[in-house]
Amino acid sequence: MADLFDEKLRALRRARADRKGPERFLHDRAFEDVVDRLSLVSRRFRSALFVGDASPQWRERLLEQCDAVDVIDPDALMQVQPGAYDLCIAIGWLDTVNDLPTALLTLRFALQEDSLLLGAFAGGDTLPALRSAMRAADEKTGAATPHVHPRVEPSAVAGLLSDAGFAMPVVDVDRVNVSYTSLWDLVRDLRAMGATNLLTARSRKPLTREAVTAAVNQFALEAESGRVTERFELIHFAAWTPHG
Repeated sequence: MADLFDEKLRALRRARADRKGPERFLHDRAFEDVVDRLSLVSRRFRSALFVGDASPQWRERLLEQCDAVDVIDPDALMQVQPGAYDLCIAIGWLDTVNDLPTALLTLRFALQEDSLLLGAFAGGDTLPALRSAMRAADEKTGAATPHVHPRVEPSAVAGLLSDAGFAMPVVDVDRVNVSYTSLWDLVRDLRAMGATNLLTARSRKPLTREAVTAAVNQFALEAESGRVTERFELIHFAAWTPHG
């Protein structure tokens, strides 16, 4: 079976966003949630692993509650020594892995017993206005094309964590509304996040002028007072490895 996501393209898109100046408001919001959760844990962690694209200051923030922090790219996760950490944080990439159960299992193996996993990723209720706009584009061309990523529903996450060997999973949903003057403003943000289409089955052909016009007009139909409110759903999760 072919991979759903082009993970090499994910790395290239993220690198391009970093070169041009990344847009991190969603990741910053998710990270602040992680920091808040850590502040409620009455222990100091010895060794933390952050998996994902971290802002430079995040590591310094984590060192306030951890003796050591390693930051790695998701592609390097399989190289992590089992049981090397007592805290793992994963922000902003689990929604675009081809095998989510295996990714969670790998995070589990990186942790010692009685260790904490925290993280966040985009969930199923993300980008409804964009989805509607892309459906209008497909109707104009007369063919359905994969434009927007399928997402994991929040109700499935606790079960996925339990299946990977984690205990006491907690899952919360944060729906973030962001207003845009046009579809192009949204696309600009998605490019700056490295979050444009990573589907292996994506079309390599540009949209026709008619399809683009249909998408832009459909997006504009959602406007109130000249702005369209787009929704990003962040699924926050926390779980522990069993003690003993």
